Amino acid sequence: MNRTEKNPYAQKPWLDQYDLFVSRSLLYPDLNISQILERSAREFPQRTCLCYEGQELTYQQVSQASDNLAKWLVFLGIHAGDRVGLIFPNSPQYVIAFFAVLKVGAIVVAMNPFYKEPEFLRIIQECDIHCVLCMDELLPILLEMADKFPIECVIVSGKDDFKKTGVDRQINRELLDDHDIADVTLPIDFMRCLRQNIQNISLDYSFSPNNPAIYQYSGGTTGIPKPAIGLHRNIVANTIQFMNWCDLQVAEEVFLAAIPLYHVYGMVLGMVLGIRLAAKIVLIENARDIDALLRAIVDQQVTFFPGVPNNYATIIRNPAVREGKYDLKSVKACISGSAPLHPQIKMEFEKLTGGKLVEGYGLSEAPTATHCNPLFGDPRPGSFGLPLPDVECKIVDIEKENVLMPVGESGELLIRGPQVMAGYYQQVQETAITLKDGWLHTGDIVRMDEQGFFYFIDRKKDVIKVGGFQVWPKEIEDVLLSVPGIRGAAVAGIPTRMGEEKVVAWLVLEEGITITKTTIREHCRRSLVAYKIPKEIYFIQEIPRTSVGKMLRRELVKMYKEKRL
Repeated sequence: MNRTEKNPYAQKPWLDQYDLFVSRSLLYPDLNISQILERSAREFPQRTCLCYEGQELTYQQVSQASDNLAKWLVFLGIHAGDRVGLIFPNSPQYVIAFFAVLKVGAIVVAMNPFYKEPEFLRIIQECDIHCVLCMDELLPILLEMADKFPIECVIVSGKDDFKKTGVDRQINRELLDDHDIADVTLPIDFMRCLRQNIQNISLDYSFSPNNPAIYQYSGGTTGIPKPAIGLHRNIVANTIQFMNWCDLQVAEEVFLAAIPLYHVYGMVLGMVLGIRLAAKIVLIENARDIDALLRAIVDQQVTFFPGVPNNYATIIRNPAVREGKYDLKSVKACISGSAPLHPQIKMEFEKLTGGKLVEGYGLSEAPTATHCNPLFGDPRPGSFGLPLPDVECKIVDIEKENVLMPVGESGELLIRGPQVMAGYYQQVQETAITLKDGWLHTGDIVRMDEQGFFYFIDRKKDVIKVGGFQVWPKEIEDVLLSVPGIRGAAVAGIPTRMGEEKVVAWLVLEEGITITKTTIREHCRRSLVAYKIPKEIYFIQEIPRTSVGKMLRRELVKMYKEKRL
């Protein structure tokens, strides 16, 4: 048997499963991200770029606004390579600030607006952030920390700045040639920066695509948050891959940006991809406001909607939707990520909209995705799809990384491709653990079938060790979710006095349902060996999740140890 025959991944069986319109390999333009906005603004200046709370901004307006803000950043001393913090919800402020930072060659460090002071402080200190742009409601928190971080300037925006009438007047008013900017005080007003064009400062968008664009925090393989370095070329490559994968058309699409733009998933698929396509991007600040989300789909005739499973589940369960009060037939394609997509949700959503809903897979270390199911292929329940064009994959033994796993057997997923990060900022050891010979060690346990579809098993770091056996939480969670009346399930290992771990489960029941723990364990016995059956079961109201729907098992373990359950 030759080497290729021993390596089923080298044969790339997934290529034969691509939709007919998808290329097996792609050409990637030698562009940085700021040049993407400039090209769309040049070719489609009057096309709507952003739609937010009834207000619209054209590509020309967004380009001009980000230019003006970029010049202010230069005036304030921000240079290429500096780190700039963005703390905004989904809003025009975020989009404009994101591109302004990149236009000066600086690096975006996006943060969740709901973080607490210690979380902000750690990121600001670790990344040596020089400037922060945020909503004014966060200013007291920043001022409270002022003596602990190196920030030199703060630019703030009011929450309603882009909800007021007269947005056109604010951005397109006559540019001031002889304005006085010597009276700068901190904090600086965001809208003032957009209105004033500093004439004696010029911008050069032609810096290398190999420069860092973002530092995106990720738990990586160890679970300790670290800033992953995403290069301009990484993000540009991923947008090209998805343009091709979803057969999206330039200047024709309407994107619904409901997932947080401060997360790499929303940043790339909700925003940068939309800008590359000169799409109208409909910004949703609160995806939990289901009525606003549904109205946006209908009113704006949304065609592309990246999201998380809960977004789609909430839509199909909505009484008004079930009664036919919302026509969602404009939706053509949806990508679901961050958590497994239940086949029933996919089936019902596609029936409701007539569009396609497919599951993908990604991580901050490969901003943002590496796998996706084909739009028109036969459904593969439980699969997160095929490697995207130019993505190489292999599955290795979790203990011996030089040993390849046969088709159908599980191991750690390794990835190599144009979207793989450059490493972790100032974390040499963590980078060496995660990136080896160009291969990204994901820390995810998966398997591949004979056709090249990949299936998620669990996180390597979440494995539970019971009596010398390895137990994967997701396997148990899937069994628990098959019990009628259980809406949510989370499983984790809790250390015992004997130095091992016990399996503990947390369950969310459907409203009005009562199930005994005895009934649950009896159900588990029909599907699981004895050591996998939960030793303890707790009923809770909701399972803690990240802003993009990923389960936070560690929070449940923390609550257990603190005896809050």
